[in-house]
Amino acid sequence: MLRHRSILLATAVLVAACGGSDPEDTTPDTTPATSTTTAPTTSPAATTTTSTAPVSETVPTTEASTPTTTSPSPGASEANLDTRAYSELGPHRVGVVTVELTKGPSVEIWYPAVEGSEGTETYDIRDFVPEAIRSLLTADVAAGATVNAVRDAELAPVDGGHPVVLFSHGFTGIRLQSSFLTSHLASWGFVVAAPDHPSRDLPGVLAGTASGDRQDAVDDLLATLELLSDLDADPTGRFAGGLDLDRVAAVGHSAGGATVLEAARDPRIDGYVSLASGNLTGGDSPDTPSFFIAGSLDGVVDAQNATRAAFESVAEPSTLWIIDGAGHNAFDDFCTFGDGTGVIGVAEASGLGFLLDAQPQLRTLGEDGCVPPAVDVTTTFPLIHHGVTAWLRHLVGVDPLPAGLGPEISGTYGVAVEVAERS
Repeated sequence: MLRHRSILLATAVLVAACGGSDPEDTTPDTTPATSTTTAPTTSPAATTTTSTAPVSETVPTTEASTPTTTSPSPGASEANLDTRAYSELGPHRVGVVTVELTKGPSVEIWYPAVEGSEGTETYDIRDFVPEAIRSLLTADVAAGATVNAVRDAELAPVDGGHPVVLFSHGFTGIRLQSSFLTSHLASWGFVVAAPDHPSRDLPGVLAGTASGDRQDAVDDLLATLELLSDLDADPTGRFAGGLDLDRVAAVGHSAGGATVLEAARDPRIDGYVSLASGNLTGGDSPDTPSFFIAGSLDGVVDAQNATRAAFESVAEPSTLWIIDGAGHNAFDDFCTFGDGTGVIGVAEASGLGFLLDAQPQLRTLGEDGCVPPAVDVTTTFPLIHHGVTAWLRHLVGVDPLPAGLGPEISGTYGVAVEVAERS
């Protein structure tokens, strides 16, 4: 009986890590939305363009590619219209380091590294669960991600310092959960800092210590910004004088989308990107630019009823993408686990499939965005790379015009993208 309970807990934990939603999030859970290329009527302030294009015969290059050696010339008309400008790794090698906030949580920092830095960095989600659960997950199958990054490399110098991005993970997530994106941004010149949120992270949920306090996660993010300021001011440290703290953005996934929306009320944050998320309840939205990206098949946070509603409620300017065929986990690394079937694949390979068969709702939640009819993340990762990178570069003034964020993006990566803009 005890072993059965342990197996149940292990499976539930894996599922939560892949598709959990914040229990305090008022965004309703829904069944997966039906994929469509016809958008519902939007508010008068929104200009919506929906487009469908045939599936491309080529699969875009993913993070495993060798970094490019040149980047588009900022300000060049070709770069401003290029829908693939930022889909592949940028001109910088990537460094990574782990630091700690004074209040305790660990913070992972990805950053542009000096030329000649070579290596990879790997994490395993099983390292974030108690040993009793880990002992059940015995399958020889990937349960983590590897990115091109060199631990403790030196920061690449740049005049004026590198712009900063704060990243906020989702409920039962971890600071490393979207390394496909955070490391990619670093290759394009951003210093990206992602704290663990003990109020909702995987270790806290498992230990029963997660408070669910949304404001505590906001405090983590703003404390991370203070930490970066201290690191920049330390004349003997790796980041001494290398950060441009006048150019700061925030990116968040799922519950992290609500965190960055709230954190963006701080005047030091210039704008935010919300991935597979909705809006907070009550209060005015921050008076900053925003970019919402969702998947049409998201069964955790509904793209139309939650993400579109948030896009229509926040201050202008704001942009919305709804990626046809993408699910909730299109914005984290987890669908690359278990031979491409997500953490459900890890559970099944470990002999826990019988429990999933008995509780199909766990399988549905854990596979959200990882299995057909969802588009494979190797197709959508480059699209997300480009969109988030292009929007952030425009936000912080690197690109005078945004590169390929309008309706021209639809079909470029083999999937339709519904685009709406409010300005």
